[in-house]
Amino acid sequence: MKNILLPICLFFTIGVQATFAQYHIRGKVTDSQSTAIQAATIKLIGQHKTAQSDQNGFFTFTDLKPGKYQLELAYLGYQPHRKEIQIKDADVQLSLQLEPDSRELQTVEIMGRTEKSYKNSVSYAGTKVAAEIKDVPQSIQYVTKELMADQGAVRMTDIVKNVSGVNQYTFYDDVSIRGFRNQGGVGSNSSNQLFNGLRTFNGFWRQNLLNYLERVEIIKGPAAALFGNVNPGGTINKVTKKPLDTARRSINLQMGNYNTLRTNLDFTGPANSSKTVLYRLNLGYENANSFRDLMFDKNIVIAPSLSYVPSSNTRINFDAVYNKSNSRLDRGQSIFGSNDLHSTPISLNVADINDFLNEETYLITTSLTHRFSDKLTLNASYLRTGYRQDLFEHRSTSFAVDKQGKNIENLALRRASQRHNEQFSDSFTAYLSSNLHTGKVEHRLVLGYDYNASTIPVGSSQMDAAGYRLKDGTIASKYVAKDSAKYVFYNYKGKMIPMPNVPSFDLSKNEHSLLSVDGYVYAANNTDVVVPFRSEQHSVYVQDYLSYKRLKLLLGLRWDSYISHLNYSTPQLEKVRQHAFQPRIGATYAILDNINAYATYTTGYNPQDARSQNPNAGGPFDPMTSYLLEAGLKTEWFGRRLSATVSVYDIQQRNVLYNALDPDNPDLLVQIGKDKSRGIELDVVGYIAPGLNVLATYAYNHARLDGANAGADTTYNNQQKPNAPKNQGSVWAKYVVQQGALKGFGIGSGVHVVGNRTFGFQGQKNIVPSHGPGYTLVSAAAYYTINAIQLQFNVNNLTNRTHWVGGYDSSRLYPGSPRTWLFSTTYTF
Repeated sequence: MKNILLPICLFFTIGVQATFAQYHIRGKVTDSQSTAIQAATIKLIGQHKTAQSDQNGFFTFTDLKPGKYQLELAYLGYQPHRKEIQIKDADVQLSLQLEPDSRELQTVEIMGRTEKSYKNSVSYAGTKVAAEIKDVPQSIQYVTKELMADQGAVRMTDIVKNVSGVNQYTFYDDVSIRGFRNQGGVGSNSSNQLFNGLRTFNGFWRQNLLNYLERVEIIKGPAAALFGNVNPGGTINKVTKKPLDTARRSINLQMGNYNTLRTNLDFTGPANSSKTVLYRLNLGYENANSFRDLMFDKNIVIAPSLSYVPSSNTRINFDAVYNKSNSRLDRGQSIFGSNDLHSTPISLNVADINDFLNEETYLITTSLTHRFSDKLTLNASYLRTGYRQDLFEHRSTSFAVDKQGKNIENLALRRASQRHNEQFSDSFTAYLSSNLHTGKVEHRLVLGYDYNASTIPVGSSQMDAAGYRLKDGTIASKYVAKDSAKYVFYNYKGKMIPMPNVPSFDLSKNEHSLLSVDGYVYAANNTDVVVPFRSEQHSVYVQDYLSYKRLKLLLGLRWDSYISHLNYSTPQLEKVRQHAFQPRIGATYAILDNINAYATYTTGYNPQDARSQNPNAGGPFDPMTSYLLEAGLKTEWFGRRLSATVSVYDIQQRNVLYNALDPDNPDLLVQIGKDKSRGIELDVVGYIAPGLNVLATYAYNHARLDGANAGADTTYNNQQKPNAPKNQGSVWAKYVVQQGALKGFGIGSGVHVVGNRTFGFQGQKNIVPSHGPGYTLVSAAAYYTINAIQLQFNVNNLTNRTHWVGGYDSSRLYPGSPRTWLFSTTYTF
């Protein structure tokens, strides 16, 4: 009996050990030159296990049972690699070699980016062909979706604080770059934003959710040689998430203070077994209140994307983004007098309960790339942007007055507006790119044509209720004390004062009520955002990107024809035509394998809006022209995982228009002689060691106005430009523990510093607060990842610092948010 039991027990023991045995997979990732590849992503399919190769290319998977596994390896610029692995009774050692993949350096961005860190290596917008950013002779900075996610950034002003020289201007989709305001909203005929490299515009009055973005690129300086009339400070390019040829799915839930609730979904992968059709779908939902009185946001985002790759020579892509939002328009904080920022709480808002702002936006893009041969490729893209707005608002315009006409500085005079606005734009680009050689010189030639049209059709309108009531039932635009007998008066705190058309708001009480608006007397307001309008732009350009050993030259020339339709859709239609040639010259030299020196000269041109050319505004005015001189170093460290750029620049713009502040002619404009900006910038971003991502920026910007006077008591000369700090910077770092008991736990922290600024202009005494105080904001985050679930907690403005991100005047100041927190849960499968 003993002889029988002994083998049985031994067999049972071996079986138990085999069942519960734990083994490892260890490996090294190299390229075709046997050089270690760092930060490559390695997955065990179906196991919810992911690793990244370290600085020596090594990776490890632990605690694996015997059996078969599918390993997947991905890294930007290389072909995806899959391998089947069998674990029997010992650890597995692997040596994995990746081959270059031309799909990752396509001429247009159709396939999705596979990098999964703060660093982005390739830009398509900088040269209109795939080029490594380090080789482009111009500063191009970016913020990737990974950095956005780690910081809990959901809107543009959350994102761009990570880029040197970019500063928030207002609450709206509105920033300054190197001291030049980047607006391009509704009513603009020269938008300064790009969407997948194509010209578009934004709704301006609020910021949309950006959960569908792969990254945001900022091309510094006037990139007119590529895109025509753009901001001389820089151009923002929003790059959407593209389909991947491997399946990835995630669901993200966010909850925060001010009753914030958000849901984001991101699904991507092949739609068929041959992987010729790829898809991506991003969905977003938001319901959130604000620290500002009466403010809220309700948003829906639907962003599908499809890629059709029938062969290695042809790729077709379709992208769409639809955003619907319901909110109120926040015109900012009003204060007593003109200089005491603390005279009212930062939550104060003079809006009313029955105000609303309803917006719908869509962007639809189709693009095609076809390679005729190894030397010739055609690219064509078309973007349609549509926008619709319905608005009712109460806003402060100035202070109410007493019977003698003196300001009552705690009583804000208000105006009510009803507006319906629609605007559309069409952008098309087509270009041939060719790779040629003349001796030892490599040429990447681009020859292209661009078309852009922006239209406000018939049907938009705005009605304003403002001014003071007269006894005859009409409205006076302003109160004149000598004619007081004509006005209606009412009792305010025991004093009889002129009755406004719209009830004034008592700043000292800060009380809101549901006003009866039926008695308002309205008048049509033909503001720029509702007057029918159309502008067109036709452009041809040629560019040669030459490479010889360590030297690269970028030579470009563009011709633009601008057509503004004055009195559009009327018998008095007049077409105003303007033309411009724009050169671009740049050079990059590789001092060392990881250090490039660069220099560039490029010009800019912006035609004046045809509506500003009328005599009432003081026109006609000369067009705005600009140039950029820039030089710097672009470097890469730690096996190309960390990039650092330092640049010095000089930008000058001529003939920009500012309001002349003439009380007798509010439409009168004045043209500035020179609009200057000089400075130095530093940007560091990337992955230093396993689990450690960092970002650091600094900008010194001396942006001033020179060459014109405006008004008898106001001078613009030598003033620092509004909302353009001389000094600003950011630091952010995130570390995730890679092994041990705390594996998967991470922390993040950052500091954002903005120096003193000017709100309005210092010369405008008793009109605007001249001093915008600087501020320092601290943020922190904690992360924990277990299998397919990540938990994340972010705190912004940790010290609860009271600050202002921008301002116009005493009725429109823009305070920053107090301390906020956000808890996120992400499930990836």
